[in-house]
Amino acid sequence: MTRSQLVAEIFKKKTFLCVGLDVDVEKIPAHLLKNEHPIFEFNKAIIDATQEYCVAYKPNTAFYEQYGVEGWKAFEETVTYIKTNYPNHFIIADAKRGDIGNTSHAYAKAFFKNMDCDAVTVAPFMGCDSVQPFLEYENKWAIVLALTSNKGANDFQNKKTENENFLFEEVLKTTAKWGTDENLMFVVGATQAKMLEKIREIVPTHFLLVPGVGAQGGSLQEVVKYGFTKDCGLLVNSSRGIIYASNHNDFAAAAATEAKKIADEMASFFN
Repeated sequence: MTRSQLVAEIFKKKTFLCVGLDVDVEKIPAHLLKNEHPIFEFNKAIIDATQEYCVAYKPNTAFYEQYGVEGWKAFEETVTYIKTNYPNHFIIADAKRGDIGNTSHAYAKAFFKNMDCDAVTVAPFMGCDSVQPFLEYENKWAIVLALTSNKGANDFQNKKTENENFLFEEVLKTTAKWGTDENLMFVVGATQAKMLEKIREIVPTHFLLVPGVGAQGGSLQEVVKYGFTKDCGLLVNSSRGIIYASNHNDFAAAAATEAKKIADEMASFFN
């Protein structure tokens, strides 16, 4: 998906919601476990119920890898279902890959050529070799980890360098040179919203993937205040708060209700 296509979809629907598909079979409704493919059936219902309120889906690969071959099948089936039925939705493989050389090229091929995802999250710690292979595919995106919300972010990301910049600032400045705002996004945790002002000074036009709104306590108002641009420039993700709104037969309807609440709030920022 191109940047212009993504921006057009955001402004058409007046939402920049990304729904995280982090499926745990211990949390999905019990009646689905009787199905031959419970993970995919859960995702399918969630997608059908929420698609009008969001512009993107973000399956986290770890939640599929933990179930082995069947989990990977569910991941592929989910991506194919979105591509077939809702082709205007942006699909992010939240894989946090970060290797180099042939390994990085293989990861890029897996997610972009074989599974046709639109974007992959990537860790930049090993340098340009770990990101560049993901930038070689036309109309595909690398989403680089920049500033996360976890407690451990203070171990490295918020350390000052010798020039008194935070390490995450150096990551942004360097990584932004490897691609453009047409193929590079950055992950910034919603609980780090005030840092978005500083981040926008470095990458004023790049899209930011912002997880942590909802169950993790991030403020949508704060994220928009510091991160919104003329092209929106944001994909705000909510996972558990939407997909696990109910674990009963009404789970899909409950997910739709929660997605709509966020989408309605987002719509107000376009007026």
